[in-house]
Amino acid sequence: MKSLEDELGKKLFTRRSFSIRLTEEGNLLRNRAEDLVSMADRIEKEFLSLDDITGGDLYFGLAESYQISFLAREIHTFKKMYPDLRYHITSGDTEQVAEKLDKGLLDFAVLAEILDAAKYKSLVFPESDIWGIVMPHDDPLAKKKAIQVDDLIGLPLFCSGQSWEKDIPHWAMDKMDQLHLEGSFRLSYNASLFAKEHLGYLLTFDRLVDTSEASGLTFRPLTPRLETKLFLVWKKMEKKQTFSPIAERFLRQIQASFMEV
Repeated sequence: MKSLEDELGKKLFTRRSFSIRLTEEGNLLRNRAEDLVSMADRIEKEFLSLDDITGGDLYFGLAESYQISFLAREIHTFKKMYPDLRYHITSGDTEQVAEKLDKGLLDFAVLAEILDAAKYKSLVFPESDIWGIVMPHDDPLAKKKAIQVDDLIGLPLFCSGQSWEKDIPHWAMDKMDQLHLEGSFRLSYNASLFAKEHLGYLLTFDRLVDTSEASGLTFRPLTPRLETKLFLVWKKMEKKQTFSPIAERFLRQIQASFMEV
């Protein structure tokens, strides 16, 4: 370990009497090493599957949306043709997923925005996600059929940081500075538990959390209506780069299927 520190010119560990702890530089090295190991494992699997016409590995990074059901349906259909297919799912916001896509750790990302067209290609999902408020069913606002921006002024709101910066301002417009972000969440389910305890109102897509009568929660759409499109995104292949055979076949299938829809 000392030799590695000397080679990199950075202190990687803080040594104590009976333990060692990674420094900030050490954590960075660990994260990069984990990425390299993941990439090595993936390369090995891709080469093993070159002659395997019955399967292979697909890697997806997914945003939250009920439209993930379209992707699940396509994987189900695809697996009937390639029964040895293995798929690996990670979740995260755009920044997290795009980083893994750039590193080659993912074949596809499903995101609620189009990334840089110079670096990525994309395919739009068949429907749109509808924005609204999730709140306890006994909340006074639940009596309204739709929620206006004036209804939310001064109230504690929950939302993903990404959507608070990019989506909600398009709806709130000049009243955005009058809205109060109580807390940011990456997972709507977790935020819904806070909303259920009357800690705030959750701004999210419809059909992400259980708002049935038994759940104690209800969903009301925003007005004016706010919609977000979902995209399947993949990195443009540079010279000497290529999709794995199974990823290429899956892309052809989902493109044909979405065009039919």
